[in-house]
Amino acid sequence: MPKVAYDLIHPEKRTTSVVFASPHSGRDYPWTFLRSTRLDRQTIRSSEDAFVDQLFDFAPQFGAPFLRAGAPRCFVDLNRGPDELDPALIEGVAKQGHNPRIASGLGVIPRVVSGGRPIYRGKLAYAEARRRIDTYWKPYHQMLELQLNQAHALFGEAILVDCHSMPHEALDVIARGVKKRPEVVIGDRFGAAASTEVVERIEASFASAGLTVVRNSPFAGAYIVQTYGRPAQNRHAVQIEVDRSLYMNETMVRPNGNFNAFRRLMRQVVAEIAEIGRAQELPLAAE
Repeated sequence: MPKVAYDLIHPEKRTTSVVFASPHSGRDYPWTFLRSTRLDRQTIRSSEDAFVDQLFDFAPQFGAPFLRAGAPRCFVDLNRGPDELDPALIEGVAKQGHNPRIASGLGVIPRVVSGGRPIYRGKLAYAEARRRIDTYWKPYHQMLELQLNQAHALFGEAILVDCHSMPHEALDVIARGVKKRPEVVIGDRFGAAASTEVVERIEASFASAGLTVVRNSPFAGAYIVQTYGRPAQNRHAVQIEVDRSLYMNETMVRPNGNFNAFRRLMRQVVAEIAEIGRAQELPLAAE
């Protein structure tokens, strides 16, 4: 089993309402899990948001907490609901309606990695699925909710930046006919998960670093931003997808020659996003 459900890096002093989180960058692959799969170690990492945690781990330097997953996405997907169980993979689960994520094999316990490649040779016991959810999914979300509640209590608002990466080919369709290929996709559930002002300022943070940004296509945000984004309550959630080819070799799953330069660029982006939530603490926060 993966050693921890999450890793939380605290700032020395919390000075912003922004919370950064990376639910898909976990890379602790226990040998017992690898032994049960039909894929080699490199292939099974194809769905991982590899190195995303290293692109955003500057957050505590700018007064924001940074929460990152311990378990890999292919083991348990923290950006799915705990009830998104796949009957084609998990024994004893009945099919209930049509869920496109489950149908494609990408439920809370994924059946496939990218490209639709099956992970397992057979089905998993229901008890194993529940164990993963109870041991990894629940603690991660409990800590995420706690961080957001603390931000709201301190600053009167909470802004979740949910950090992800996407395959370069994911934007092939929308890149046709445009002058410059998009490099970042911001997802706010078409305005349902965050205020226009917050989204515009996050977009400007990437644009000022010279990155080309689009919104909600092809990624509008999944379970996490849908669950935690409540702009009417001053709770905002935005999903960020960064083109992997900007900093890594996707085939080899390793940093490319541009990694260090891109990481320096992302430090500027993280600093500007943290500034969005910079405000005077509420009076009660000092009590």
